Amino acid sequence: DVDLTAREFDLLRFFVTHPMEVYSREQLLERVWDADWYGDPSTVTVHIRRLRTKVERDPDNPEHIRTVWGMGYKWQP
Repeated sequence: DVDLTAREFDLLRFFVTHPMEVYSREQLLERVWDADWYGDPSTVTVHIRRLRTKVERDPDNPEHIRTVWGMGYKWQP
């Protein structure tokens, strides 16, 4: 069992339902956060980091939530 916040759950569900597709921080804000939400895209980075600590065996070398340098993030099954 993994204890996730509502936002972490939404983010994980989004990734799992869109495997291998790369999304920028801005795209993730549009699709996972409320459409009217306004804030800094670094919010996504913080949530990704926290989610990795909960779902990855080694968060420093993630197997599933992968960073695609210069583009964004993707879920690797």
